[in-house]
Amino acid sequence: MSWVTRRYLARAQKKGLDLSKLAILPDAALMPLKRDALDPVPELGRAREQTPVTKLPVPFGLNLWLVSGYEEAKAVLGDAKAFSNDFEHLVGKADGAEQNPGGLGFADPPVHTRLRRLLTPEFTMRRLSRLKPGIEEVVNERLDLMAKADGPVDLVEEFALPIPSLVICELLGVPYEERDAFQHLAVARFDLFGGAGASLGAISESLEYLLGVVREQRKNPGDGLLGMIIKEHGDEVDDRELAGLADGVLTGGFETTASMLALGALVLLQDPESFAKVRDDDESIHGFVEELLRYLTVVQVAFPRFAREDVEIGGQSIKEGDMVVVSLSGANRDDVLGQAMGGFDGTRVPAKHLAFGYGAHRCIGAELARMELRSAYPALVRRFPEMRLAVSPDELEFRKVSIVYGVEKLPVTLR
Repeated sequence: MSWVTRRYLARAQKKGLDLSKLAILPDAALMPLKRDALDPVPELGRAREQTPVTKLPVPFGLNLWLVSGYEEAKAVLGDAKAFSNDFEHLVGKADGAEQNPGGLGFADPPVHTRLRRLLTPEFTMRRLSRLKPGIEEVVNERLDLMAKADGPVDLVEEFALPIPSLVICELLGVPYEERDAFQHLAVARFDLFGGAGASLGAISESLEYLLGVVREQRKNPGDGLLGMIIKEHGDEVDDRELAGLADGVLTGGFETTASMLALGALVLLQDPESFAKVRDDDESIHGFVEELLRYLTVVQVAFPRFAREDVEIGGQSIKEGDMVVVSLSGANRDDVLGQAMGGFDGTRVPAKHLAFGYGAHRCIGAELARMELRSAYPALVRRFPEMRLAVSPDELEFRKVSIVYGVEKLPVTLR
């Protein structure tokens, strides 16, 4: 069960509901978080074809809507007036201030507008371009280490996880000597199956760590994201807010990119034509990455929205207070985007996918993620042109129920 769902259940329990007999939600309600290998489960496609906005069967008197159509998803994600992201909707007003992890995902305007304005200059292509040499260095260092292995290598552990973690260290300005500790916190931050207490404990630990980084940057601002915001905005943003923004960058940029790197490598290993094009044709990587982002859509659902008012979406009447979950993986397979969108086509003209969301809450780090993917894939296949899976594809273990989809291990033989 996802962390968001656990928080809602914890809130419901405080209101006096007996949840002891309801350990899990019905399978139908968890359907948007499940997959069949790299593809959404067939039920999601059937739901989209029948009605792109449908009510999911959940207890506790909660009206929960699933949006799986592309145009309907854009209508929800693009309407910050009718739909709220406020964290208090999940945990209640009494707990919201104490437990709110900060950042952009659980904030509404004007708070969201102000915080995003602080971050936006640091994610322009001009600012991000300074990270490109560092990204390439991180990628090559990982490949050098992999090359020393005698036997099979786990691409998740040795390639997919370290690259975004180290890039975020560089982006935030985390001291080099603290990067091992940062990587440990980054992994713990996304332990969604350790229980609500464990998940919130990891969030709290990472926020405390990042508060320490922020305080050091206050004393001596560097050239990283935190240092630049401090230089340009000073006391306009307090330490807690800045740590929350940094944690949001970690939330949005670590596990998502790691999952993309691992699953994208699996696509390459199973598609010899794409493998060869990415290896031999520099121009192909842009289209390949965009199609991969659409096809994989590792962030399966967007942050939950709550209707501020009665609104009609896709012919359905959503009432004020109803919870709305947008299936990004479902919307990106909608045939309104083109032909045969259920499959992967590395030569496809890039579609206007929703892998990074849409509207005011669209992922601010989208271009950074693209830079990492465009650097990592060609470097990987050029260094190891004979790379192949070390196990049968049927033996790979994927996440069973998750907001961010991924493969647990990806063992490969490099030579």
